[in-house]
Formats: sequence, C-alpha cells, structure tokens
Amino acid sequence: MASDRPMRLPDFIGLGPPRTGTTWLHRVLEGHVDLPYGVKETQFFTTYYSKGIDWYARHFRYATGDRKIAEICPYFNARKAPARIHLHLPGCKFLVTFRNPVDHAYSTYKMLIRGAFVRGTFDEVLNTRPHIDDGNRYAKHLTAWFDQFGRERFLIMRYEELRDDPQGYLDRVCDFIGTARIPISDHARGQRQVNLIERAPKNRKLAQNARHLGYWLKRRHAYGVINVFRLAGVWKFCNGRGEIFPPLSPEQRAMLTERYIPEVEALEELLKIDFSEWKKSGAVPRQAAAIGAGGA
Repeated sequence: MASDRPMRLPDFIGLGPPRTGTTWLHRVLEGHVDLPYGVKETQFFTTYYSKGIDWYARHFRYATGDRKIAEICPYFNARKAPARIHLHLPGCKFLVTFRNPVDHAYSTYKMLIRGAFVRGTFDEVLNTRPHIDDGNRYAKHLTAWFDQFGRERFLIMRYEELRDDPQGYLDRVCDFIGTARIPISDHARGQRQVNLIERAPKNRKLAQNARHLGYWLKRRHAYGVINVFRLAGVWKFCNGRGEIFPPLSPEQRAMLTERYIPEVEALEELLKIDFSEWKKSGAVPRQAAAIGAGGA
C-alpha cells in the first residue's frame, strides 16, 4: 500500500456458517467496531485471495486502531481459508454460530435457488449436489479451524441463542472480542428481520445475470454501485418475485433429522456440548419475537 500507516487487519472474524445470523451481527456492530468499508463480506480468503493482502487491507483503510477491527463473512466451510487466515492474521479471534442442520439445510437451499446457483426441488438438490450436506459437516470443518488456531480462539454459539435472546447473544460477542457492550433495545437495525428468503426468482436467467454483475462489481471495489442497486431494489427484483418457498413437511423434517444425526453427534463429541434438541424430528423452529436472526 502506498502509505506509511501500518496495515490494519481484523482482530475478529465472524466465520458463519452462512444463514446463521451473520447479516444481523454485521448490522448491529456497525459504528462500534471497524468493519470493511462499503461491503459486508469481502470474501477475500475465498473468492478474491489472488488479489493479495493489500487489496484486503484497503477495506480497512479508515480504521484508526482505536476500535476493534472485524469482518463478518462466512468462511467456515472453505477448505483453504484456515491456513490463509493463519498466515495473515495469526492472532485473530473467531465467532462460529451453529444452527439446527435441518433448518440450515433448507435455508441454504433457498439461498442457492435465489442466486441461481442450482435448480430443482429441495429433495432433488439435496440428493444431487454436495453443497448442502457439506455445509452441515460442522465437526469436520471446525476441526480444521481448531488445528490452525486452537480451541481458545473461538466463541461457539447456537442460533437459538440469537433467536431467543439477541441481547444476551450480542453481550457474549462483545465480551469475547473485548469491546463495550452494545444495547439493542433502541437499535433499529437490531430489531428488524434481515436477509429473509421468502421467494424464488421469477426469472432464473435474470437472477444469474445479477449474480455475475455483483461479482464483477465487487472485484472492482464498486461497492457504491452495489449499494445503490440494493437501495433501489434491483437485487430484490432480480432475485425474488417468484414462488413462495413452502415450509418443510413433517416427512422432510423427519428424513433430514435422521440424515444429520451423525453430524450432530460428531459436533457433540468435539465440543462436549449437548445438541440433543437437534436430534428430535418434531423440533419445528419458532420465529423470533423481535428479529429474524439471519433469515429463514
């Protein structure tokens, strides 16, 4: 970088996995920690790593060092991310929030359909594409992160904590990263539902083109254009307006619960934490009273 200033990089990364309240957390941390300028997720340690560490550091060029620096980006499932982050941020801390894999699987499917990454029914995509099952191999991915950084660098939380007690969840995050607690009782962004996925794209080709345009703009740091399009409703127009996603049927929930029991038990063994509620097929998720913590 053409500057005598020291390179400012994150002290803390909210790793995900995706669809576990990362958008909500980013919004409530804004103004209290230094986040990437103009964008929520840089995706540096996955999609844009070839651009180099200076490209990443530019996102934090306005950080003064007076506040903690953070990024909230779902790197959790990325095979190369642990080693890359360890190379550049060896002292970093991490938050990982786990969600019932049944609900996480369906929410991931809706995200993939919205972005036109896949096509087909939930059952078809589940049984023909590896994305969803791999995203629920929590213990496998977490072990890779522990191998690089050690267990003590991680705050492990449950999505239910965010859903049921967002203030308590946020307090634990702030205490862990070493910043003042943030009250959300009068925090408009903390009270809103965010990143809900209710409808499929009306036109799949349009959604696909919008995704390609978004990546093209991000590679060029054109975050202002991306945000103008968001405020104008362009992304919502391209990625929605289609059929409403139905809830999972009892039969689907039972099938998925059985499918992911080995993954839940592996996570229990790794963390020595009880996730027995996730092994009950009748455990239909409640909606949060105040927020949609990361969306459905």
